[in-house]
Amino acid sequence: MFYLVIDILGTVAFAISGVLVAMEKKLDLFGVLIIAFVTAVGGGTLRDLLIGNTPVGWMTTSSYILTISITVITAILFVKQLRYFRKSLFLFDTIGIGLYTMVGVEKGLNAGLSPVICIILGTITASFGGVIRDILCNEIPVIFRKEVYATICILGGIIYFILIQFPMDNTYAYIAAILSIIVMRLLAVKLKISLPNIYKN
Repeated sequence: MFYLVIDILGTVAFAISGVLVAMEKKLDLFGVLIIAFVTAVGGGTLRDLLIGNTPVGWMTTSSYILTISITVITAILFVKQLRYFRKSLFLFDTIGIGLYTMVGVEKGLNAGLSPVICIILGTITASFGGVIRDILCNEIPVIFRKEVYATICILGGIIYFILIQFPMDNTYAYIAAILSIIVMRLLAVKLKISLPNIYKN
């Protein structure tokens, strides 16, 4: 039940970030729905295909489509309340990567994969919905820019595997890893921490 709640919260967070990007691009209702959908399930779809978990998650239950549809309608109705657009997009995107990184790690563990592969799956789950969203909206994906993004997902996964070596409930390690990803990204942006650019001016 706990992991299902985390999965739904991640779906909501990424769907909202998709809505905000789509509305900035002035897409119609169908366009907004599609962008929200691919943002929410794109990374998880790629992850499931890689581990041979087919049909992929959102095809086996109506909860994803229902959750995304309700989220899109709600976000459109209350978009004016999201007064600081860029801050709102950044916040929901950050929450989404924290939640989805650990959903991907958990899926990898359930498939009996090694910690390294689990962390890679977590990073894919968290990152590639946003990549598809940005490409469809004619933006350079965040993961390919200087801003720290995928690196933080990797660090969060490492933190999780370190914590579960201690005598503590895995749920607490799971929550701690999610929070660490969110906090690290907030701090990275606030302190303007980024990966070095290989190109020189």
